[in-house]
Amino acid sequence: TSAYCQDSSRLRISLLTCTPGEELYSTFGHSALRVIDSNAVSDIIFNYGTFDFNDPDFYSKFIRGKLLYVLSAEKLEDFLFTYQVENRGVTEQVLNLTGPEKINIKHFLAENMKEENRWYKYDFTFDNCTSRLRDIIVKYKKPLPQLPAVMPTGFTFRNGIHHYLNFNKHHWSKLGIDILLGSRMDKTMTTAQQQFLPDNLMYALDSTKNTRIIAAKKDLFIAQKTADGFSWFTPLLLFSIITVIWILAGFSQSKIMKLVLKWLDWLLFFTTGLLGILLLFMWWGTDHVMTKDNYNLLWALPSNAIMAFFVGNKKNWAKKYFLFVAFLYAALLLLWFFLPQ
Repeated sequence: TSAYCQDSSRLRISLLTCTPGEELYSTFGHSALRVIDSNAVSDIIFNYGTFDFNDPDFYSKFIRGKLLYVLSAEKLEDFLFTYQVENRGVTEQVLNLTGPEKINIKHFLAENMKEENRWYKYDFTFDNCTSRLRDIIVKYKKPLPQLPAVMPTGFTFRNGIHHYLNFNKHHWSKLGIDILLGSRMDKTMTTAQQQFLPDNLMYALDSTKNTRIIAAKKDLFIAQKTADGFSWFTPLLLFSIITVIWILAGFSQSKIMKLVLKWLDWLLFFTTGLLGILLLFMWWGTDHVMTKDNYNLLWALPSNAIMAFFVGNKKNWAKKYFLFVAFLYAALLLLWFFLPQ
């Protein structure tokens, strides 16, 4: 460590990038800053990815997008222990900074650690534990680092998170995320926006175009290889089975199968209706940016929750509603690839 602390600041600052974990909350990895101060004989990790789980309104704030995250500081051994237990790798990139630049970053972090400055409104794609560290590095490193794109041209936010969800085989989480997150997820990421993902920032710093910003790189902990998990119970399998049952019930003259078909129809309308109500709430009732402009409301009609109780009703107004829905769904199937989501 001493090789990078020899200037007048006696500081060494590095970016730590943690590999994805198995749980959904850790699927996209994590980033933190490590500051070694040889004068104070300290080795502190600054982490923008923490929150107060004991907040009595934690779940309510989380759902409504109002949960505040906080900058925390902890010892290196405590930080590493967590990732060793979770079998998640940790890579360190020592930043190539001048003495004054390191002092400025240390002072910035100290100021941010004050109670009135520690808390911030977290946003998964635009203001998170990784993008905040990128902003610090870009602000204080001179000349201004030119960080390159590290994902294919035309990659959207949805493409970016799919990469991790597919790798970790989070099939059901992927389905839920695709339904809840609206068309804003399908906008092409700028080069800077790609860096909301920890791995992307690490790779971009490795490949800066105009200045060498990484002085050294090493693994602090290497995750042990584990057998790939396999889950046969995927959304594709479940919905394929339901579709086959639906088709068989539709052609069958059996009273039992007709009853099954009626209950499947009820389930379809009631479920999509409840889902539509949830999508409306996520759009208008929360501060989440990416749940707005959601075209899934074209098929998850909130009115379906009520009309589910009129399946099979012979009244003219009910027939007209179900006929309208049939035409709408047929049109959606034809036009789906042209919609901006």
